Amino acid sequence: MKTRPLGKTGIDLPILSFGASSLGAEFRSISLDEAMLSTKTALDLGMNFIDTSPFYGRGMSEIMLGLGLKGVPRDSYLLGTKFGRYSDEHFDFSAKRVAESLHVSLQRLKTDHLDIILVHDPEFVPLPQIWEETVPALLKAKEQGKVRAVGFSCYPLKTFNTILDHVEDQIDCVLGYNRYTLQNTSFVTEILPRLETKGIGAMNAGPFSARLLTNAELPDWLKEPAEVKAAARAAAKHCADRGVDIAQLALQFACAYEGFATTIAGSANPANIRKWAAWLAAPIDRDLLAEVQAIFAPVHNIGHQEGLPANN
Repeated sequence: MKTRPLGKTGIDLPILSFGASSLGAEFRSISLDEAMLSTKTALDLGMNFIDTSPFYGRGMSEIMLGLGLKGVPRDSYLLGTKFGRYSDEHFDFSAKRVAESLHVSLQRLKTDHLDIILVHDPEFVPLPQIWEETVPALLKAKEQGKVRAVGFSCYPLKTFNTILDHVEDQIDCVLGYNRYTLQNTSFVTEILPRLETKGIGAMNAGPFSARLLTNAELPDWLKEPAEVKAAARAAAKHCADRGVDIAQLALQFACAYEGFATTIAGSANPANIRKWAAWLAAPIDRDLLAEVQAIFAPVHNIGHQEGLPANN
């Protein structure tokens, strides 16, 4: 698996990383065997950065991952988790919780250090706490050797810029999701230039945009407007008519962009993970890509509100 550097951290990430949200049974019930085999499959295929969070399965993802990594040499993989979001309604970004959450995550993951830790979805709270209290606490954990790189993850572009206004000289990396896809590339135009100026690493998650860019039935919780969903269905059909799964095009497109150190995708199905690796090894169909981008042109970069209205 090809790798790219994560900003100035000294950490090289695979262009496709393993997202462990599915190990928390976020989307369906899974067995311990599925969790362990999925993790092993990802590592065997070179997806040796694993991204999780205590929010995923309310701790289950970290627990399953700790079991799945049992016996795997710690220096053979890179590990990142998040903190601050614990359910749809429970958010705590206090300095006290930084230390507590990190301690619990390390116990669940059965390791003495993390490679990356991210503030998780700060758009749901008033933002000043993040630079006044949260980031200083994360930097303390970094000084203690418990984590190698610190940053934050969110969805609204306004939240990215507001937080960066205060911490861009202190943090190492950020993660955006559903913001560099076949339908939405706003992260690259709105956020990436200032990250590159400061040497801050950028990670991309959600190449399938919460199933929008797949042939799966769209979930009720998908927040994109109706016109975006309609365009996605049209694009999926167009790809199918050409004998291509739109998910393949979506993954190839996201991973090809060199401005991101990695793109993160998750599944608890080893067959899916093997399929992703095969897709990445195949050349992208440039003509089909142009045709799909033309379908999405009327709804390009249309997203949704996430978190507090003031942070969007």
